Amino acid sequence: MKRLLDVVLSLAALLLLSPVLLAAALAIALESGLPVLFRQTRLGLHGREFGMLKFRSMVKNAAAIGPYFTADNDPRITRVGRFIRRTSIDELPQIINVLKGDMSLVGPRPDVPAQRALYSDADWVQRCSVRPGITGLAQALLRSAATPQQRLEMDLRYTREASVWFDLRIMVWTVGRLSGKGSN
Repeated sequence: MKRLLDVVLSLAALLLLSPVLLAAALAIALESGLPVLFRQTRLGLHGREFGMLKFRSMVKNAAAIGPYFTADNDPRITRVGRFIRRTSIDELPQIINVLKGDMSLVGPRPDVPAQRALYSDADWVQRCSVRPGITGLAQALLRSAATPQQRLEMDLRYTREASVWFDLRIMVWTVGRLSGKGSN
């Protein structure tokens, strides 16, 4: 049921959001050139690697300039990038990851391989027992203001309580937080 919901809602989102996707791609290309998409290795279901898509919100070769995470006022973030991050438009290409089956609409956010070291073995196995999501409980409630410990607690809570109804509630909460405090 969850996978069917992911596919149906993702196809509808692609159709409805196509003007936003095109506008974002054009704005990125005009400001800082091609490519407009950024692919980053992330860890998904059972810890398997996949290429997660995002609109490029940083200067080209940003990974060579700084760490995998961003800080407040990170100079690598472009002007358009600040806007698409604040509004979460940068995450919309992950709809393609959902259609491919790498991700779900709702689940713990996928980690980069370096973050694996932050977890105990038991927490890691539990966290990776579900597909990662475009949004999750931590993002719906705290956005990027969540501490690593809060994020872990909410991710593990999600794995214990996962259901279609919980996913729908998280989606509603996420929409309510889209331009709220904690976005970067």
